[in-house]
Amino acid sequence: MDMQDSATPELDELDRGVVHALQIHPRAPWTLVGDVLGVNPVTVARRWQRLQDAGLAWVTAYPRLSNARVVVTGVIEVDTEPGASADVARALAAEPSVANIKLTAGGRDLVAAVQTRDLAELARLTTLMFQRIPGVRATRTHVSTGVPIEGSRWRLRSLDALQSARIEAALPPPGRSATESGWDSLDAWLLELLCMDGRTSVNDLSVATGASLTTVRRRLQSLLATRLSLRCDLARPLSGWPLSAVYFASVPAQRLEEAGRVLSGIREVRSCAITTGPHNLVIDVWLRALGDVHAFEAHLSRQLPYLTIDDRSVVLSTVKHMGRLLAEDGRSVGVVPLRHPQSLRDSPVEQLAETRADNPRGH
Repeated sequence: MDMQDSATPELDELDRGVVHALQIHPRAPWTLVGDVLGVNPVTVARRWQRLQDAGLAWVTAYPRLSNARVVVTGVIEVDTEPGASADVARALAAEPSVANIKLTAGGRDLVAAVQTRDLAELARLTTLMFQRIPGVRATRTHVSTGVPIEGSRWRLRSLDALQSARIEAALPPPGRSATESGWDSLDAWLLELLCMDGRTSVNDLSVATGASLTTVRRRLQSLLATRLSLRCDLARPLSGWPLSAVYFASVPAQRLEEAGRVLSGIREVRSCAITTGPHNLVIDVWLRALGDVHAFEAHLSRQLPYLTIDDRSVVLSTVKHMGRLLAEDGRSVGVVPLRHPQSLRDSPVEQLAETRADNPRGH
């Protein structure tokens, strides 16, 4: 298997097993993964390195989305001038507070997910971003009030139940809920490093940050227990679900929790956010064929008779995914590390705004 030269690379069973194991436990020791898969740990590590180097799979970190005291998220629809959508997407991709960007067909040209410290920060950053980027015609921001389904829950389903259970048993125990304060520069540095490679060793993190091994190990355990999440992602064309769509839906407020439970059991549903505005659900799905866009909508109607699909968009291309810059074939070709919300005021957009404020005539 030549991942670098093949236009349409394929994963063999060992590759798929490694990815599935890391989807369950992103920092699982290679000794455990090798034992579960019945191969030498060195072989497993080499397989993962090949996948990672080819941009076909990666592990990344991000602020925990389930706690609004850690991060406030927004889904932003963007209408652009004709022919400007790709340029706007590239400009947005440079902003660390923008986690995801999708080029779409339908009632909007782009859909972006933004992570901020609070509602005021969300308003300020979205205003600055879209004032500073040529080609933006209109935006609509939906504040997320909950994320019942995250993309990190999706599994490749290559391991059997016993193998999955062995990997799950090695996961560290969950920690207490994160508090509103407590972030510092080391936390920010660790998030940035783990966003680039979520499997970076404690030793390498210590060298990069200048903190002691003991300090890094203790801080890493605390962050992963309370404030940060890890996920293993795979280039979507290799998943068997090459197409993606976004549905904007509504359910009665008293049925939101029930709808979240039902949606979590539907494999095509990659993620779901509860939002304010004309739609209270934004649902990302993966599909096998273009004809499934409406077939899946019909399936949702049978599963959730009280759910109304208000609008839908087919994803033409994912430009950025949880900080990862993606090529048209879904490969990771770069990373713009996410910053925890207390660092967002140092973002490129705000630096640009401050520069222009200090030098209104460009001098």
